[in-house]
Amino acid sequence: MLPIQGPDPNGSRTLVLAEERSYMPATPITIVDYGAGNLASIVSMLRHIGVPAEICSDPKQIREAKRLILPGVGHFDFGMTSLRSSGLVDALNARVQGDGIPLLGICLGAQLLTRRSDEGSSQGLGWIQADTIAFDRSRLGPELRIPHMGWADTTFEPSEQLFQRMPESPRFYFVHSFHLACDKPENEICWSHHGYRFAAGIRAGNVCGVQFHPEKSHRFGMQLLRNFAASTESSP
Repeated sequence: MLPIQGPDPNGSRTLVLAEERSYMPATPITIVDYGAGNLASIVSMLRHIGVPAEICSDPKQIREAKRLILPGVGHFDFGMTSLRSSGLVDALNARVQGDGIPLLGICLGAQLLTRRSDEGSSQGLGWIQADTIAFDRSRLGPELRIPHMGWADTTFEPSEQLFQRMPESPRFYFVHSFHLACDKPENEICWSHHGYRFAAGIRAGNVCGVQFHPEKSHRFGMQLLRNFAASTESSP
């Protein structure tokens, strides 16, 4: 089968097989706009791999979405305050928790899925039985800095749909000072290492989140987003 060729967001060339295009969804992935995310780069990466995407800040449209990405950069309390002030929490609860449509949280968006964070005092969405905790500096060597920033090898649960067709140890791009900590190991789907192993991805049913930035992670991030798009097209 002939490949479809397109430009990589970072200037190199990437070959995307036509068979990979064949399982892309016809309906767009809805990216939640609550004033705390790097939306343009996510849209750019999705469109690059042939996945339609839309940015949405309207609760009515959120209630009609087929699949959602909750992005986010910055402080936990700022993120939750922005999400609540945007009027989107009720719509997200209804669509994600009520109707069970798939949602992927990215970076701060993944942290907001937990109950709380050491970074602030706000209550998180609490969709996954987990907390967001600070790195334990006593377990970090003198050469390791906070925030954890840059590329890091990531291991994953082999059965996890987000990591299908991945090499055994993909590399993803991280920028964070806090990490995810689940009550139960079965909610962890991938791990990375910064002084010690930490959960880099979590899932509870239709809700999943990753601490890294797939939209900045080249071919590994492309494959993860393809998997999210391909595995989640559904009607409530």
